[in-house]
Amino acid sequence: YFLALPIGWDREQSKRQFGLRTFPLVAVVTCGFMLVGIAVIGTKEGQARIIQGIITGIGFIGGGAILKDQDKVAGTASAASIWNTGAIGLAIAFGRLEIAIILSVLNFLTLQLFRKIKDKIEPDR
Repeated sequence: YFLALPIGWDREQSKRQFGLRTFPLVAVVTCGFMLVGIAVIGTKEGQARIIQGIITGIGFIGGGAILKDQDKVAGTASAASIWNTGAIGLAIAFGRLEIAIILSVLNFLTLQLFRKIKDKIEPDR
């Protein structure tokens, strides 16, 4: 939950469709689904199927963030961030806090730093 907050905060500040509520919830729900899967399905194959379902489902949600207007596409960073937030939840479910922290920090820094670079490259957007 807490590792997804900076990502949600960034998206909220950018006035995106998904924001401060969505990203932490995606992380928590992803973690919850995987924890239940680990407890119920002991096999690696069964857990892999759960991960595949989560990845597909989050991809579907992220697809809703991508909007096309004539020759302009928007929302791809939010879609990728939703997917990353799911990976954060999965990492936590498997006890890999270091991976979750790295994913959170890299996502947040990418959104923050590259927005500034993009604004310099495309000042009229």
